[in-house]
Amino acid sequence: MSRFACHLFVCLNERKPDDPRGCCSAKGSAAILDALKAKAHAAGLKGQVRVNKAGCLDACEHGVSIVCYPREIWYAHVTLADVDEIVERTLLRGEPVERLLAPPRPSKAPAPAPAPGSPPAR
Repeated sequence: MSRFACHLFVCLNERKPDDPRGCCSAKGSAAILDALKAKAHAAGLKGQVRVNKAGCLDACEHGVSIVCYPREIWYAHVTLADVDEIVERTLLRGEPVERLLAPPRPSKAPAPAPAPGSPPAR
């Protein structure tokens, strides 16, 4: 049994200013985290939902990134204007905000199987 119905993790990662991926912290993630916490508490979700800061979610190139577990909802390009909708739809109703869904990560193709009779890889 989980302690919370869901966890919302907001990326607060910081990178150097010249990093081409950017960083969520420079895009206002701390203010978004604070607003999400306040709105979740105001909605009566304290003790049911946990809003946490996260280190790198490996998605800073997509703006402020947020992930909701156990629902496995990944959001990208989140702004302060999106906070009310995330609380209302995702935290209260359990549904994703479609327009904020992060693009899928490219999957790495598995290594090809060795040809029959070839020596094992080392």
